[in-house]
Parts: sequence; structure tokens; C-alpha cells
Amino acid sequence: MSKRIVIIGTGFAGTFAALAAARLRDMQDVSPDALEILALSREPILTIRPRLYERLPGDMKADLDALFAATDVRFLQGEVTGIDPASQSVALRTTSDGTETLSYDRLVLAAGSQVAHPPIPGLADFAFNNDQRDTADKLWRHVQSLADRPTSTERDTVVIAGGGFTGIETAAEFPHRLREVLGPEASPRVVIVERADAIGPDLGPNPRPVIEEALDTLGVERRLGVAVSAIDAHGVTLSNGERIDSATVVWTGGIRPTPLNADIASAKDALGRLLVDADLRVPDAPAIFAAGDAASAATDGDGNRTLMSCQHAMPLGRIAGNNAAADLLGLPAMAYEQPVYGTCLDLGPWGAVITQGWDRQVVLSGAEAKTMKAQINSVWIYPPEADRTAAFAAAEPGIYATV
Repeated sequence: MSKRIVIIGTGFAGTFAALAAARLRDMQDVSPDALEILALSREPILTIRPRLYERLPGDMKADLDALFAATDVRFLQGEVTGIDPASQSVALRTTSDGTETLSYDRLVLAAGSQVAHPPIPGLADFAFNNDQRDTADKLWRHVQSLADRPTSTERDTVVIAGGGFTGIETAAEFPHRLREVLGPEASPRVVIVERADAIGPDLGPNPRPVIEEALDTLGVERRLGVAVSAIDAHGVTLSNGERIDSATVVWTGGIRPTPLNADIASAKDALGRLLVDADLRVPDAPAIFAAGDAASAATDGDGNRTLMSCQHAMPLGRIAGNNAAADLLGLPAMAYEQPVYGTCLDLGPWGAVITQGWDRQVVLSGAEAKTMKAQINSVWIYPPEADRTAAFAAAEPGIYATV
């Protein structure tokens, strides 16, 4: 009797989960008819999400059709609207607006995350974000259109709401981006608004002097210890009453995991991520494995846990896909561990900063770090070519360092 692994999502975790499951199936000489690997998402595309702050964000994608065909992964287009762990099934809304119920023997939940939208007046109507490919492209097109407007403080000012990783990378891009659009004589103003008392609060103190130097050089202003309290068509009002006129407000105020997590009655962290076992199984739903931004997993024995980043998503996907297949094939599961941790933060024309370790000790900055960041963004995080051997080599589970 044939078995089926369903993988929800074709982001970094979902793509590598599908390839890892197919790899183990191939190693065991099991036919695709006996063990079907079915990937579900809105399109057979991996969005290169870490690059959405760059130029032409609509092009930041990798097509997966040929890769899935080369590895005998079946793809079905649609949006998963619900998971029923009791019946081991998912509801899929197809492109024709119909709904299918698909059964699974094992499920890998890798449906990613979305930008958080707190109840701030005007946020939904007037703010942009670069969280997804379509929203980042909308922002890109808006910025290009600013050239058609008359010169004004509002036109020439960009407010970045959120001074975390994404906010910093986005802000560092904007001064030269605006000069490209508005002309070299323009005087763009870029302002980061961060509710914490320091820029990059989650990045810790070690890289902060480098970040501050870069932002100062680029002319990026900071408003620290305050929050955006309202957004309208002409700018923002801050919690301290300050008004900043701006035609471009970019929201980068954190992300939350897929709402599908709510369908699974198992322990979650404060962000709503599923707390998974060492083999990435959901404790109270043993037929389900979780990976990527949907999961919170221990990376080591020191209390560190995965972050919502492709650095953790790809290894999580490899282990989850492998273990879902191993479970059905009667093979032992692999434990996930990733003790090596690093960050690489783009700082626009100034360069970048690279850190190692959970205390984020700076190991490289400036132009040299920028070269490595470009390598990471343009090569390392892309899926393999549509070649069976290369794909399965890329999908081998293990411990991965990124910098």
C-alpha cells in the first residue's frame, strides 16, 4: 500500500524537506509510487526572501518545477487553509477556488511566517513592507514613482518602522536608492523608528558600533525609545508626539509563524512557533514534523533555539524531510543540531558586518564583509540545479555552518 508525505510550503525549509525525503527514498530504492512526496504551496517557486530589500525584488525567486521533476517530487498548487491532525488530512484551496481534502501519512509543516500587523491606526492602509515578493515589489514600484512627484520633504523622506535586522538592511539601502530615483542633487532623509533604546536590539551590543558607524556614514537618522503610534497618507506620528512627514513608510516590526500552527494542539513558544523534539516531530501530533519559521528547535545543549532565518530553515528542512521519510520506511530518525551560528548584516554601500557565535562577535566588516554577503545572497542560499545527483547532495542532512 502506498504512503504519502505532504509538505506544506516551498520556502527554504519546505524545498529542502522535499528534496531530503526524496533523497532517502532514492537511497532505499523505494519507488515514487510506493512513497509519494507531495509539496503544496501557492506557486512552485522559492522566494529568496533575504534579498527582498534589494533592487528588483520581484525577481528574487527560484523556479522549482524542473527541480521537483528531476527528484520525483509531486507539486500541487493551492493554499492550505487547515490541518486536521486527528484525520491526518489538510484542506487545500486550489487555483480554481475549489477545496480538496488531502490525506497524509506524515506531514512536514514548513509554511513559513508573515510580517506582524499590530493594531496601529493606518498601518494596513498606508504602510509598505518587504516581507513577501509581491509586497516588496509594490514598495519598489512606489519608490520608482516618487520621481513623478514634485520636490517636497514628504516625498524625500522614508520612515522605517523597526530597527531590527530587516529594518537596518532596508534603511541602509534607501539613501542611495532615493538618489538613483530622484537624482544626485536630491537630499533624501531616512529615519529608523525603534521602540527599544538601542538600534538592533536583538543583535546585541557587539556589532552595534559597526552598525551605528555605517548608518551615520549613510546619513540614516534614528529615533530610539519611541514607537510609531499612527500612520496616514502623509507620514507617521510617534508615541512621543513627534510628527514625521513621509510618503514612504516601511513596516518591519517583526514576523509571526504561519497561522496553520494554531490547528495543532501542541506546545508553542511566545511567538506561536511549535516546540519540536530533537527529531523535529511535534510532540502531541506524532505524524507531523515542523521546520523553518513554523518550528522552534534546540540548536545545541546550551539553551539556544532556532531563529526565523534561512540559516536555520534549510538544515531544519533537511532533517524534517529525512525523518518524515525515515519514519515511514522503518529507519532511525536523525537528531537536529546546529551549534555553529553566525550573522551577516548588509549595510548598503558602506559594506556589511559578519559575526560569529550567539554573542555575535564581529569577525569581518566593511567591504570584505559585503563581498561575503553578496556570495551568501546570490549563491549559497539558492536551491541546487535541476539535476538529481546535485539535488540529493544538497539535501543531505547534517550540521551546517553559514559563515
